[in-house]
Amino acid sequence: MIAVTGASGQLGRLVIKALLEKTEASEIIALVRTPEAVADLAARGVTVRKADYDQPESYVEALKGVDKLLLISSSAVGQRVPQHKAVIDAAKASGVKFMAYTSILKADKSPMLLAEEHAATEALLNTASIPHALLRNGWYNENYSENLAPVLETGAVIGSSGEGRVASASRADYAEAAAVVLTSSIEEQAGKIYDLAGDEAFTMSAFAAKVATLSGKKVAYMDMAEKDYIAALTGAGVPEGFAQVLADSSANVAGGWLEDNSKTLSALIGHQTTTIADSIKRAL
Repeated sequence: MIAVTGASGQLGRLVIKALLEKTEASEIIALVRTPEAVADLAARGVTVRKADYDQPESYVEALKGVDKLLLISSSAVGQRVPQHKAVIDAAKASGVKFMAYTSILKADKSPMLLAEEHAATEALLNTASIPHALLRNGWYNENYSENLAPVLETGAVIGSSGEGRVASASRADYAEAAAVVLTSSIEEQAGKIYDLAGDEAFTMSAFAAKVATLSGKKVAYMDMAEKDYIAALTGAGVPEGFAQVLADSSANVAGGWLEDNSKTLSALIGHQTTTIADSIKRAL
């Protein structure tokens, strides 16, 4: 049996979809806080079990009979480590034979604020002695393509990335990679570390130009100091703590921390990754 945490989320649902193309629904378990949210998956034959980070004991019950587990990183930035530890501890207690974890690109070296909790989770997995693989996902195309409304309204893409490049791919690409790992043999995947990113890297200036071309509107990239970007985000209503994380990520693009030329992701899924242009087209 293969279980997926956060199965009602954007990535989780795509992983389940990819798994359904590779194995029987009866072999898949969707772990969610609110089972009603994935009634459609249950209707397709996927087993749905309630599992709540705030109730760690729920994971011990939910993981009974699970052979392989995908731990999709929690969305609760700042609370991820204890939440992930609860899942890892439950997996060990339940006899899970293999885990995969959605980490972040170059987690072991990255200076990004977002990398800290991922690196800590990787360390927890190493000490738990559960055979595992690390899926160090780069940025999603959707981080940009799903937030086009203010860009088209103001005519500006803002950030602190300079001429740094982002090698992003679609959520579906990363989900497919997870499904490939989960449906491969444990012997083949245990100990693997995958730094995953898109085949095509782009600057924010190039992104803005692509939006302009595809939308027919004037759009340009406006680079600013990190502190000014934080101020712009908070002024737009973004909570200060999250604004700092976003600005830190943007600034680290300039340092090359979200660029990767290995093409490991496309090799794993067996086809080229989705371009940012394709994601923009779908969003417009």
